[in-house]
Amino acid sequence: MHVRLTTIAILAAATVMAAGAARAENTGNPEAFAKRLFAGSVADAGKSYACFTRRYDAAHLVRHPQQKVTAMKLLVSAETVPEDPALNYSFSLGVNFRDRKGNFATSGSCGHPTAEQEGADKLALGCGVDCDGGGVQIEMANADKSVIVRLEHVAIWNNEKPDDERTSFNAGTDDKAFRLDRVSLDECKSLMPKNDELASLEQK
Repeated sequence: MHVRLTTIAILAAATVMAAGAARAENTGNPEAFAKRLFAGSVADAGKSYACFTRRYDAAHLVRHPQQKVTAMKLLVSAETVPEDPALNYSFSLGVNFRDRKGNFATSGSCGHPTAEQEGADKLALGCGVDCDGGGVQIEMANADKSVIVRLEHVAIWNNEKPDDERTSFNAGTDDKAFRLDRVSLDECKSLMPKNDELASLEQK
């Protein structure tokens, strides 16, 4: 009986240690977060990029009649700057709507990944748009094959009408969280400034 109890205790301790290591590796560590987000391809110099997209089919939109978004793509980039050795993140988001014509976009800075309020051991990116333009939160999901984009409101502009004033995308019942799946950087070329586009091609 003593041997059996000792064996159980050892197995339990090993399970706790393994779970703790997994949490440290996969959630609360900024370096681990970067490797997860960029699928291990974190650039030593210059920028790192990751692209995620989702296009909703007619059947999905029928099931979610209050969802305004028909397609979304997200480009996340990160780089080090002279005044900060940690990675600094930024984002660009492209959106299509069922009730607005055109390709809409927004972008901003994310700073560093921070702990989620509802899970102190999990890191997420909180990204904002200049001039009180709201923002988004980006979390890893689906074994790092996807991200969850959460928003309440964010400033957007129509890429086809660059001279128009920006408008706001306010999340309704079915537009508060979106799961986007990892794809090739080619899918996010429309969100990249020209210099970033060239750099991303060199990164491949």
